[in-house]
Amino acid sequence: MQIYNNMENRQPAEKAPINLLRGWPNPSLLPVAQIKAASAAALSQPDVATPGLLYGPDPGYEPLRKGISQWLSRFYRLQYPSNPKRICITGGASQNLACLLQVFSDPLYTSFIWQVSPTYFRVCPIFEDNAFHGRLRSVPEDDEGIDVDFLKIRLQEADDDKSVPKGTLKGSQPWRKVYRHIIYAVPTFSNPSSRTMSLQRRRQLVQIARQHDALVITDDVYDQLQWPAQRLSTSSTLEHAVLPRVVDVDRELDGGTDRPGVDGFGNAVSNGSFSKIAAPGARCGWAEGTEKFTHALSQCGGSASGGAPSQMTSTFMTHLLQTGELEKHIFNTLQPAYARRYHSMMDAIECHLLPLGVTLPQSHRDVVGGYFLWFALPRPLLADEVARVAFRDESLIIGQGPLFAVHGDERKEDLERQIRVCFSWEEEDSLAQGIERLACVISRILHGQTSHPNGDSSAEGTVAHHHS
Repeated sequence: MQIYNNMENRQPAEKAPINLLRGWPNPSLLPVAQIKAASAAALSQPDVATPGLLYGPDPGYEPLRKGISQWLSRFYRLQYPSNPKRICITGGASQNLACLLQVFSDPLYTSFIWQVSPTYFRVCPIFEDNAFHGRLRSVPEDDEGIDVDFLKIRLQEADDDKSVPKGTLKGSQPWRKVYRHIIYAVPTFSNPSSRTMSLQRRRQLVQIARQHDALVITDDVYDQLQWPAQRLSTSSTLEHAVLPRVVDVDRELDGGTDRPGVDGFGNAVSNGSFSKIAAPGARCGWAEGTEKFTHALSQCGGSASGGAPSQMTSTFMTHLLQTGELEKHIFNTLQPAYARRYHSMMDAIECHLLPLGVTLPQSHRDVVGGYFLWFALPRPLLADEVARVAFRDESLIIGQGPLFAVHGDERKEDLERQIRVCFSWEEEDSLAQGIERLACVISRILHGQTSHPNGDSSAEGTVAHHHS
């Protein structure tokens, strides 16, 4: 899809536009040949093509569920290997978030949606579409991730509120569970803040979720896109995750999800996707949770009506996993390419922005990854003004902090000096140039050498069909 907005349709300056807001993979990194071979192989085998072109079973294409469970067991080095019954095939992370809310939340019984702030800016409408408008709550983060002390206090306040209804609007089903709270986070290489939640915070988050009948939904879509933070490392490839997912912590911590006295649904679900590691147009992903949880998810009315989502695409993804082509693409193409892009942008930031007073979070990590970098502007600069001047004078599009605020958040001002830039979309040689242009804008504003921009050409005012 194209971005239909004023910022990209207008040409404010003669310089070639550079878009550091768009969170898409560069087309050169799409595995076109591999997907072409996978589709040809799948469609040439009747025992694969026929089930792939028909309605699929509710949990999804069984060979893909098996392939994903084996692959994730290797990547996360799980103490207890995953199994296909813990996997449910989805139409991607965003589609599945809506399904999760349809099955596991209730607009009357579920009190609030708690989101780590800053948040992925496209996620708020999904919550609001499920009747949670006005009930989105932000939770700040620090260099270890989500502020668990803040969250615990606010959850207790919500639970102590006697005015909150105890009933449900949705009919009860023997295979489902409704949670009192929903917590949403991107724990690893977060969008937008690029932070990674520490292991201790992941454990504390699970403990809090268990105490307050909360479901932790984590978008784990960037986990495989990782590389050493130091450019001089001997390899830019990392074949195993550094940290367990929150769903893995829930499975093992203090007796896990099968400990005595619990219902077996667990308090965490991992939302996975092939969008960042294969192609977003594939619209195929997976969820992992307990067996009871994934069975309930598979019964979502919108999915069960037509069988599992992405049935035909699932046969292609299965071939990529079974042949090892997906892992080769991740380790031999994506990780090295994104490492080069990251270091190119970081070198430019260190050279041009840090001397101006810009600061970055978690600057001493050993492993970095994802698509984005996040930094704070020096006072008294505001991100909205910098974004408008950058677009007007430099044909540069960036993501300003308020764009990533939780809808209705009273702490939106905490993001007024924050900027997100993306290194995945633009051509590699444009990344440093984009940062240099941004440095020129910041320097001119700091020294009073630019006029006040008129109108709203900021990303927040103009983004329409813009994903990630």
